[in-house]
Amino acid sequence: MAPAAAAAAAAYSRYLLLLSTSDHQFLLLPVLMSVVAVLVLQLLRRSSWMRKMNNSVGGGKGLPPPGSVGLPLVGETLRLIAAYKTEDPEPFIDERVRRHGRLFTTHVFGERTVFSADPEFNRVVLGGEGRSVECSYPSSISTLLGRHSLLLMRGALHKRMHSLTLTRLASPAAIRDSPLLFHIDRLVQTTLDSWAPQSRVLLLDQAKKITFELTVKQLVSYDPGDWTEALRCEYLLLIEGFFSIPFPSFLSFTTYGRAIKARRKVAEALREVIRKRKEEKMRNDDDDDDDDDKEGQGRRKKDMVAELLEAEEGFSEEEMVDFLLALLVAGYETTPTIMTLAVKFVTDNPPALSLLAEEHEKIRARKKDEMEPLDWSDYKSMPFTQCVINETLRVANIVGGIFRRAVTDLHFKGYTIPKGSKVFASFRAVHLDPEYYEEARTFNPWRWQTNDAVQQASGAGIFTPFGGGARLCPGYELARVVISVFLHHLVTRFRCALHLI
Repeated sequence: MAPAAAAAAAAYSRYLLLLSTSDHQFLLLPVLMSVVAVLVLQLLRRSSWMRKMNNSVGGGKGLPPPGSVGLPLVGETLRLIAAYKTEDPEPFIDERVRRHGRLFTTHVFGERTVFSADPEFNRVVLGGEGRSVECSYPSSISTLLGRHSLLLMRGALHKRMHSLTLTRLASPAAIRDSPLLFHIDRLVQTTLDSWAPQSRVLLLDQAKKITFELTVKQLVSYDPGDWTEALRCEYLLLIEGFFSIPFPSFLSFTTYGRAIKARRKVAEALREVIRKRKEEKMRNDDDDDDDDDKEGQGRRKKDMVAELLEAEEGFSEEEMVDFLLALLVAGYETTPTIMTLAVKFVTDNPPALSLLAEEHEKIRARKKDEMEPLDWSDYKSMPFTQCVINETLRVANIVGGIFRRAVTDLHFKGYTIPKGSKVFASFRAVHLDPEYYEEARTFNPWRWQTNDAVQQASGAGIFTPFGGGARLCPGYELARVVISVFLHHLVTRFRCALHLI
């Protein structure tokens, strides 16, 4: 396997729902009850699936995509997990695509699932949000994020909040016309300044610190300090819960139980911020002549809490807490991992590192001194940097795909996927398919150097690192900016050290 794909696979494996060692210490009775419940649920689901199949065939429609369901109860979940615990998980997909085609049926995480490695079908899924498909995630995800999170919202409310997140925090205009780019540059430089000479730096941890503190600043206007660090520590426990078995929450010694406890602490911290801001807003409303308060309120409008407090919808505290909490989760794992893997890939490719450093040294040469922050024109003068980011996104596949549930029968290339079926549209399988990319599992940023390479690949549905359709990741541009600024300061200040990685 190509080194780039192997490194990406190793990083991606931690995003699967793996059982942590602490979860082996469970009680026998809850486990037996869980096994019985799963068995009954599997029988009911099998019966429901067969009824749907019979209805489809009886109505003269096509059969579902071919495939296999694996072992009783667990299906092919263990095979999937075992594959992604290795440095070469691709055979799990490759073997099934070779045997059944790019659309096949499997059984993972407790349910029969139609798996798509077909970019055309993936476009159908991405474009069908709210009409032919809807979001479908395990209840444990809903519990940890909150049912009012952007990920779980639907309909008009999702459209409104998605737009608010994009225009207020992450659109090109919001980044260009606000102090946001300055804050990103300052935060990156401050972090790099903290690295002691000759010290060992864990790059992923440092990248996570940058993105978390930046998001906190955008959401609640808190600068890095004791409060943000305490919140981040709880977030570490919360995020571990997404990658663990969701045992009952009263089993507090499990990873999932600790995540539930951490979620309560995070929610309470955010709730306290919201209450204080409500009180501040009421004071300002009661005293229109206080110029200082007006100035403070105007400054606060630049963050998300102020937007929510002034929204016409009149959100409750619970709704605001869920929304803010989920936004903090959204960028904590994904962007830092891309930042880290981009460094890994270019240091393994000296020509790419040399060209990247040359591009950024030219930008730095235009500055008055090494501390002068980057501006929007600098960001738009990084064409090869964007090639590196695109290729890292393609090879790493931090978001490997999306789960959806069909709300109507789906007909595709002679197959019928019945209403109610779980569907997984795999971005990873398409991004690493040699039919669409030459030497698909090799890191090659030069493949993106033609002017319309990204547009062509996105239009064909073979490059979808940020999803698409109504649920296109609203932070896609912000993520690119953060990664670009990080790479700029890293290669201009630590180029010699990078050669030693």
